[in-house]
Amino acid sequence: MLQLKLYYHAKPYLPWRFRMATRRFFAKRKRIRYSGSWPIDPPSGAVPDDWRGWPNGADFAFVLSHDVETQIGYNKLDELLEVEKQLGFRSVINFIPEGEYSVSERRIQELIERGFEVGVHGLYHDGKLYNNRATFESRAKRINRYLKQWGATGFRSPLMHHRLDWLHSLDIAYDSSTFDTDPFEPQPDGLGTIFPLWVERKIANPESLTANQENQISDRRSAISGGKSKKPNGYVELPYTLPQDSTLFLLLRESSNAIWKEKTAWIARQGGMVFLNTHPDYMDFKGNGNASSFPISYYADFLQHVKESYGGQYWHATPDRVASYFVGCGDR
Repeated sequence: MLQLKLYYHAKPYLPWRFRMATRRFFAKRKRIRYSGSWPIDPPSGAVPDDWRGWPNGADFAFVLSHDVETQIGYNKLDELLEVEKQLGFRSVINFIPEGEYSVSERRIQELIERGFEVGVHGLYHDGKLYNNRATFESRAKRINRYLKQWGATGFRSPLMHHRLDWLHSLDIAYDSSTFDTDPFEPQPDGLGTIFPLWVERKIANPESLTANQENQISDRRSAISGGKSKKPNGYVELPYTLPQDSTLFLLLRESSNAIWKEKTAWIARQGGMVFLNTHPDYMDFKGNGNASSFPISYYADFLQHVKESYGGQYWHATPDRVASYFVGCGDR
């Protein structure tokens, strides 16, 4: 973590081209080193012992999310969501509450009315959320205010940093700051599964909880289980399972979406969760073609491929619905 802290202190002063060139240099070597576990890590396909399958007997789940990092990404959002809407898909849009753009309550409500979900993407996008516990707890209070204000139940840390044990301080139903396998991330420790995971809230002395704490946690569990009473003991972790767009097209400079399609086929055979996270910031809707973006056609073609090749085989849901279903499957 010390190296990460030093890097994110220096990052604002390093040119984008220099940072990307350095990352690409190391990425080439990592791709060779981890060729046996990326993009597919075979052990991650193991079905959990208590797994009860997807709703309506679906073979696999199909989940989409977008992290909006900059004003540029925010400005492109409507074009991106129109692509999904035309193909019959919906996603969660994760906003940075105190980033370089502002999100109005009207915007939040409009997205929800259109069938999309809204999530919280850190507080800032500075890579310092987990610098120390005091910093995290201070930011957690403000993050919780945005969760409540936006009616959001999901969280994702910027840069996929994660300390799952700390996230119990957030009023969330689920987190999606992890992955099954991704050696290219700053914190490359994957969960090693393509299925949802329950993150237990470990309380040394449950009797020490105040009445207010018990009510807050109970309300959170009730919100994601359709009002059913659940134990106040954790949240759902939803790892992304397809390589992110920035990894494939900017870092590794892939010229097609073949890896998305190949891994989707593998996950479908295992009965897992296809979870793709992308960024409107890096999508090119104008055909400009530059080093910091990729054609929107890669994404649109992938959605079309899933729709045509797997029609009737998958359960398409936003992450909040996946978390709700997962909690409802067992007495957690």
